Amino acid sequence: MYINFFKRLIDVILSFVGLLVISPILLIVTVFLTLSNRGKPFFFQMRPGKKNTLFRIIKFKTMNDKKGKNGELLPDAERLTNIGNFIRKTSLDELPQLINVLKGDMSLIGPRPLLPEYLPLYSSDQSRRHHVKPGITGWAQVNGRNAISWEEKFKLDVYYVDNISFLLDVKIILKTFKKVLVSEGVSQEGQITMEKFQGKV
Repeated sequence: MYINFFKRLIDVILSFVGLLVISPILLIVTVFLTLSNRGKPFFFQMRPGKKNTLFRIIKFKTMNDKKGKNGELLPDAERLTNIGNFIRKTSLDELPQLINVLKGDMSLIGPRPLLPEYLPLYSSDQSRRHHVKPGITGWAQVNGRNAISWEEKFKLDVYYVDNISFLLDVKIILKTFKKVLVSEGVSQEGQITMEKFQGKV
């Protein structure tokens, strides 16, 4: 009952209320990023959701679009802006995804939506992370976020799929607030975010 009805009901109510409450913050961040990113405050990208269905995710844009002499984008570390670094550390870049939750593309809690190019690289067990809607935060995020290996991340994602409950979701929400306050696990050691997934681990 919780998975099929109440989880979605909670998503709709909390995302709607959340957007209303944080609208002043969203407006301020949008203005600053518009000035910092030459009129482009938002980042849009296709991501796979439940049952691998693609949707367009929306986040605050924390990196510029500077390219090297070869025409390719510079490394993340060179494109991350000062304000973008602050927004990423405080997880403010994730807030626009409340719109994705309200639309039904995502849930507040679930495995993070990764890149479509990873889909053929998952093992059969890892691919089970797509049996549920992706989330803004999740079990892997509160147990290491980008600071843990892909293998650990996927095991935590599958654990969540197998153990979804109201109490587990409440626990994840509480731990998320704690992680955000201390900016823990934002990046992998030696990386701005996390290295790309190369295949089954």
